Amino acid sequence: MMDIRLIVHDVRSTHNVGSLLRTADGLGVRHVYFTGYTPYPVKENDTRLPHISTKLTKDIHKTALGAEQTVKWSRQDDVVSVIRDLQTDGFTVVALEQTDDAVPLATFEAPPRVALLLGREVEGIEPDLVKLCDSVVAIPMLGSKESFNVVQAAAMALYQFRHLPKPGK
Repeated sequence: MMDIRLIVHDVRSTHNVGSLLRTADGLGVRHVYFTGYTPYPVKENDTRLPHISTKLTKDIHKTALGAEQTVKWSRQDDVVSVIRDLQTDGFTVVALEQTDDAVPLATFEAPPRVALLLGREVEGIEPDLVKLCDSVVAIPMLGSKESFNVVQAAAMALYQFRHLPKPGK
């Protein structure tokens, strides 16, 4: 049985966060880690001002449609610690990013314990964070745009990890 985790780092849009939670629910992600400036729903002992956490939660709910209640998630201050802790726990941490040495998603063989790192909507994942990851996968673009929306890309990668047969299998 696969154990898939999702690290959502510096994703700005509440609608993307909600859609990522809904996607995580649909594809059986066991835990979502929100890091950096990524907005997150209200949580126990929330230190944000109530009107801010309430508004963010309402906006996230618009696209999460309740997945913020069904998917285990946490807010973590330090993305580097999240990556290293997952690696220590036996997870392969995979950056979803376009780099010169990225493996095409379709050829990547996901291990049973995998964590997918997502980054900023426009700029992507910071190079220093990519270097910390065990693997880098990319989704080749066929049109004129350079990348997919973070939610679309995450959905493709998570589905590939969970469902699609690997080459030669």
